[in-house]
Amino acid sequence: MNKITLSRNLSFLRRENNYSQEELAEKIGVTRQSIAKWENGESLPDIINCDALATLFDVSLDNLIHFDQKENGLPIPPKGKHMFNTIPLEKDGYVKLPEKAVNMVNMQEGDQFLVLGDENPESIGIALVPVEFFTAMTQGILNHTKDSRK
Repeated sequence: MNKITLSRNLSFLRRENNYSQEELAEKIGVTRQSIAKWENGESLPDIINCDALATLFDVSLDNLIHFDQKENGLPIPPKGKHMFNTIPLEKDGYVKLPEKAVNMVNMQEGDQFLVLGDENPESIGIALVPVEFFTAMTQGILNHTKDSRK
């Protein structure tokens, strides 16, 4: 476990969630001094407290301990969410997805994806959704709507 990474992540997450050291300590059942020592890298929380912190902040235990925000240039992501890296837009609108992203969702050559877009300035972006998932989700919504009319 890298003390510096854990202490940075803990300090960042505490401030991001607007907790004082005292408030955080109360939430997980330790002293304020323990929080201060963990944030300063003077000591490390045990596995039970690491788990409590990860649960409270909704991040994976692995990311709490290992995610290096300085190295990645990104804040620690919420549990189950991933930030892979920046990629350039190539000629003709092509984007080469990071291998780690492709492997995470088990994409295979020839798989079909629906491209979704959001132009709202507060949430602007593009997402890829497997066609099978989108079809199943849409069918579920249609079935729910049909059932509620009965």
